[in-house]
Amino acid sequence: MTDEMISRLHATVSGRVQGVSFRYFVLEQAEKLELLGWVRNRWNGSVEVTAEGSRYNLELLLITLRDGPPMASVTDLDFEWLPGTGEFVGFQVVKTV
Repeated sequence: MTDEMISRLHATVSGRVQGVSFRYFVLEQAEKLELLGWVRNRWNGSVEVTAEGSRYNLELLLITLRDGPPMASVTDLDFEWLPGTGEFVGFQVVKTV
């Protein structure tokens, strides 16, 4: 995928999203959608996601973020679209900030 073809999604998911395997749910979804980037818990109880790939696949990820895994309860989803940078190799869970 060339840099011109990739978009970046930056999202923050709030609600009951920690302690319910939300990060690993995102990891699994991102890998299925062939997205690159990362997911992490935030100290304020939210989950932050930065993903790059095709706009279509990022929109599919956004749909899954609204629901999350079975034990999650999403109350808010803030997101923004940015230009892709091509900086990522794979998708990973990263350290809480």
